[in-house]
Amino acid sequence: MISFGYCIVYVEDVCKSLDFFEKSFGLQRRFLHPSESYGELETGQTVLAFARFSMADDHFPDGYVRANGAKPVGMEIALVTTDVHDAHATALGFGALEISAPQQKPWGQLVSYIRAPDGVLIELCSPMT
Repeated sequence: MISFGYCIVYVEDVCKSLDFFEKSFGLQRRFLHPSESYGELETGQTVLAFARFSMADDHFPDGYVRANGAKPVGMEIALVTTDVHDAHATALGFGALEISAPQQKPWGQLVSYIRAPDGVLIELCSPMT
């Protein structure tokens, strides 16, 4: 059996990324390596982790697309919340960039999109009913 264990995002500053997610969404820090090159947040069954660009440089010597480019990378982190409007506004207050304000979707979810200061594309959405 295979299970989804980690989502690792490569960023410039691991501590700043952890701080943003802690302050904006109330996620708890699970682990930070003493070198501050890798850190994890408690998010349920799947761990949201951050690693420095230098680690990605070692893992992918032929290059990769950084999350902090001019346009979002073609993937997102979806965070489920019962208060999309509040989570959206709080994240903007901690430096996120608004991609789209909360909107009711035809399938019943309230959804918004933001980019974290480190460039990560985040979907904030209500639970599926």
